[in-house]
Amino acid sequence: MGLIEHLLQGDWAGVCSIIIAVGIALTVHEFAHAKIADWAGDRTARSQGRVTLNPLAHFDPLGTTFFLLFGLGWGKPVPVNPAYFKHPRRDDVLVSVGGAGANLVTAALFGLLVRFAIVPGAYLDTVVFIVTLNVALAVFNLIPLYPLDGSHVLLGLLPLRSAHAVRGFYARWGMLPLLGMVVAFNLVPGVSLIVALPIYLIRKLLLGG
Repeated sequence: MGLIEHLLQGDWAGVCSIIIAVGIALTVHEFAHAKIADWAGDRTARSQGRVTLNPLAHFDPLGTTFFLLFGLGWGKPVPVNPAYFKHPRRDDVLVSVGGAGANLVTAALFGLLVRFAIVPGAYLDTVVFIVTLNVALAVFNLIPLYPLDGSHVLLGLLPLRSAHAVRGFYARWGMLPLLGMVVAFNLVPGVSLIVALPIYLIRKLLLGG
């Protein structure tokens, strides 16, 4: 159930759960990008106040609103200039993986609260949703399609000649392959398992049975 459905039903607890979970997931994701880029020598994100865990610094008026309403969106993109990196290809991969890594660490920490029954029952659904959303954001972002983080990871891991060819593919087709995949998830039976299965397995690992 999305934010709109909760609002229509007057379920304010559900509304708060979604806002908290999205806020945490997007904030740690974008903070990790900014922090690792800063560590690698690129001060661009720091100069724009992005090396912070303040959710407002990572709020994107369009993307975050879409995420809250429809469950698919983005945080405010972190500005990165690989020209400042000490090791451009390696550091670009680390920055890209960092967002997903931060989401998985966050999911694991909240998962421990569930596993050790530290969470009061009234907040259990919220914590479980935080775990699920962070895992989903990590898995989805590692898909190697532009403009997701996985596209940068793929370019950084491929041999230079192959990376050049893939970069040309990204430049030619842009977001069309990603949009096609999203449509296929909703229209073609079984295709969504590409993402849903890893999310389910990781979530089960973190939360237990």
